[in-house]
Amino acid sequence: MGRDVRELASAWSRYQRHAFHSPAPALAPWVERYWEARWDYGEPYRQKIVPYPNVHLSFGGGRAEVNGVCGGHQIKVLEGRGHVFGVAFRPGCFRPFLGASVSTITDRVVSAAEVFGPDLPTTLDVPAMDAFLLKHLPNDDPQTRLAAAAVELIAEDKAVTRVERLAGELGLSVRGLQRLFAEYVGIGPKWVIRRYRLHEVTVRMAAGGTIDWAALAADLGYADQGHFIRDFRSMFGEPPAWYAQRY
Repeated sequence: MGRDVRELASAWSRYQRHAFHSPAPALAPWVERYWEARWDYGEPYRQKIVPYPNVHLSFGGGRAEVNGVCGGHQIKVLEGRGHVFGVAFRPGCFRPFLGASVSTITDRVVSAAEVFGPDLPTTLDVPAMDAFLLKHLPNDDPQTRLAAAAVELIAEDKAVTRVERLAGELGLSVRGLQRLFAEYVGIGPKWVIRRYRLHEVTVRMAAGGTIDWAALAADLGYADQGHFIRDFRSMFGEPPAWYAQRY
């Protein structure tokens, strides 16, 4: 079976449109961004989604759902015309809304009404979403701020490739760091480190040009190219050279 040409060389951009919006300043400590996706496919399309450690609140197809952090890639089948409006919560910042360990919804999708109650917004735009979330604004939580800072450090410092280094930077034991991530991020620090280091790979793919895979693996802290390829395939569902064709 041949590969769907609509997923190659950024051809998907002819069928999909994406937009991103900033939340109200008062929500910024908890909400990373609002996002919208629209698509128009005459034939069903298998959309690959590779996760980051964000919890999402999404509205589309007549459903309102909370999407926990996923440990691996997903395939969503898109067909016809569709629209989804979503809220990406900052990693580590959803626990005050959930009122429970974020690990309880990892790899799960739950009804938004279970978390926020039945009075959900029906108008899907920034003012309506701001007003809705401001009504549910949680109290400040120092552990939330610590978890968010931990993920930000991973994202910004490419030298963070090991859990032990991250724990030392934050003044925590490895076990304490793992407990913090389970409770507030919903997935372990090793996974989050791996996800953000592999993000560097897709940045280079998008930039174009020839990639020295062995050198890149070394830059990302891998002992050898084989370990890098296995990690990439586990996260993205295909080897890096195959995935690069999407760009």
